[in-house]
Amino acid sequence: MAYRNTSSNQSRSARPSGNRPGVRSFRPGKGGPRSSGSRNGQKRGAYIHPSKFINKATETAEDTPYEATNLFTDFNFVPALQKNIDFKGYVKPSAIQDQSIPHTMKGVDVIGLANTGTGKTAAFLLPLIDKLYVNRDLNSVLIVAPTRELAQQIDEQFREFSYNMKLYSTLIVGGTNMDRQIRQLERGAHVIIGTPGRLMDLLKRGKLNVSGVKALVLDEADRMLDMGFINDIRLLVSKTPVERQTLFFSATITPSIALLTKEFLNNPETISVRTADTSERVDQDVVEANGKEHKLEVLLNLLNEEEFEKVLVFGETKFGVQRLSDHLDKSGIPSAAIHGNKSQSQRQRALKAFKDNKVRVMVATDVAARGLDIPNVSHVINFDQPATYEDYVHRIGRTGRGNATGKALTFIDKR
Repeated sequence: MAYRNTSSNQSRSARPSGNRPGVRSFRPGKGGPRSSGSRNGQKRGAYIHPSKFINKATETAEDTPYEATNLFTDFNFVPALQKNIDFKGYVKPSAIQDQSIPHTMKGVDVIGLANTGTGKTAAFLLPLIDKLYVNRDLNSVLIVAPTRELAQQIDEQFREFSYNMKLYSTLIVGGTNMDRQIRQLERGAHVIIGTPGRLMDLLKRGKLNVSGVKALVLDEADRMLDMGFINDIRLLVSKTPVERQTLFFSATITPSIALLTKEFLNNPETISVRTADTSERVDQDVVEANGKEHKLEVLLNLLNEEEFEKVLVFGETKFGVQRLSDHLDKSGIPSAAIHGNKSQSQRQRALKAFKDNKVRVMVATDVAARGLDIPNVSHVINFDQPATYEDYVHRIGRTGRGNATGKALTFIDKR
């Protein structure tokens, strides 16, 4: 794919991989930008060398398709659940599903290490729904996720898999009416799905009772730690019964994660189906631009290329993201925006429009980088640089899901 000229009076050097005006490798010794610049004279993040934004995706033998040892019919789920699985067209489980479901069905604790986008939500939901259909205790399953969007997605999948089984969930997240959530808790639900912040709010108000939890799921535990929820999680878990089943899912196993697993789990089975690190599965490059107007021009030219089928564009601020989305709309590129000034329902509508391909561009702040399951994102574009390299890795992790290779571009100032 040849990139269009982005400015008639600018010359561009190209990478060996092809002529890409505006896209070039960083030359050592030239310096580079600070991540995300500054606000009110205060630097937001540490310097990130532009060379960190350049990487060729690696292919390994692990990229060969996984051969499941089971079919979904082999798990002996109750007929009502199997009917819903069949309706969704699921026949062969993914690696994390294939290897973790039998252990979860037996009631043992599980540590699941898997890349994002590998089907781990179904890996824990299906066996839990199977158990709930037989033993219908209210408030017996607690699922904790790092973000509202991920919690919402888990809730949606629960409703699809438990269709017509008379099993009910309640979603406990910020940005929505707390009184309504309290009423739902008072009525009772079989499954409580929530984010640490709102769950703790209701726990401290005496409105959330987790003393009857029989199964606890901590999804994307590494990201909950990254976001500073460790103390909330510890307090929340301490209020659940010691005799419970705990399912712990994470993309990485760090010393902090290892400590938590020893603290929360009892003789767990560890299932590791991680392949390459996310950043290794993404073709990464930089885009040079001269100031804001040229930056917008380059972005528009990129988005007009056929290759950019489903694009997630990251900006630094809520206001900047909304302005950029409005600018794209006026330029004939329909987009959705997701940021902290949007209500939960607005964010869900924007996310749904993007997932359903009603718009092919979503502009977002970092709130969308953590926990979202958006299939088939072809490109991530960092219009504004992230505050930290860790944030960068989370951003580009929205592409290159499963065994796919993704592409990421990061804007830097032209040297």
